[in-house]
Amino acid sequence: MKPLRIVFMGTPEFAVPMLDVLLNSSHEVVGVITAPDKPAGRGMQLMQSDVKKYAVEKNLNILQPEKLKNPEFIEELRALNADLFVVVAFRMLPEVVWNMPPLGTINLHASLLPQYRGAAPINWAIINGEKETGVSTFLLQHEIDTGKIIYQEKIAIRDDENVGELYQELMQLGASVLGKTVDAIASGDYPQIPQDHITDIKHAPKIFKETCKIDWSKTTAEVYNHIRGLSPYPAAFTTLDGKGFKIYSADKKQAPHNEPVGRYKSDGKTYLHFYTSDGYIAVKDCQLEGKKRLGIEELLRGYKLAAQ
Repeated sequence: MKPLRIVFMGTPEFAVPMLDVLLNSSHEVVGVITAPDKPAGRGMQLMQSDVKKYAVEKNLNILQPEKLKNPEFIEELRALNADLFVVVAFRMLPEVVWNMPPLGTINLHASLLPQYRGAAPINWAIINGEKETGVSTFLLQHEIDTGKIIYQEKIAIRDDENVGELYQELMQLGASVLGKTVDAIASGDYPQIPQDHITDIKHAPKIFKETCKIDWSKTTAEVYNHIRGLSPYPAAFTTLDGKGFKIYSADKKQAPHNEPVGRYKSDGKTYLHFYTSDGYIAVKDCQLEGKKRLGIEELLRGYKLAAQ
């Protein structure tokens, strides 16, 4: 197996273990492409991406283009003379970039493609109540997340698992599968499985604020999955006494009732229940607008609910 010259492209924490696997392989990472530093926080100080922080620590060659079609960036990229580009949690690449290396460009996606193409596959797998998900490596082509699949590995989703927990598991699984994929490409022996046309594909669009609003008219199971599919970030929310109210974790109970959906019930001390179409959600971990994130008993000790 001939060691490959690799350019890695990624931005968030999720991509760091993938870069680490490549760096500790027989292959050579000749460049790291990541997002430009951005001002953030109260002081609006420039913040580096997680991938850049790791790349700086490892003294890697870093490029941070504002525009991926910039001629100067394209020339810098071409000069790296890479055999393969590896993309994990980056942005959409123009063809002039992904078609550059002789062995092509591969992407790692946190779903079992063709299901959950899009920006938020981990969230939507939980929101939709899936029992399993996984990671896929595939070759980039024109349409996003549609290229030929190289490898996939599955993982079970626990009934009480939230997106933060599943994210960590898929991050480690992804690193393993990516290492296996790159070695197979280097050896010249790897599958290229077309993504068959399926009519009932579930998509994974970007999460917006409106996505996070809880619809209490749904079933208890659907609301429960919605909450854990958005926890700990950005968090599902509703209103409580006219204030924003984020729910990070809850228990679910299916039970017939005659209450209006969305109505709450509480003893003012130990529990807070919101009624759904077929039961209720018992809040465990939450954050009322203007207050810290608290367990429900701690919140109720310091806050008097309005009468309904």
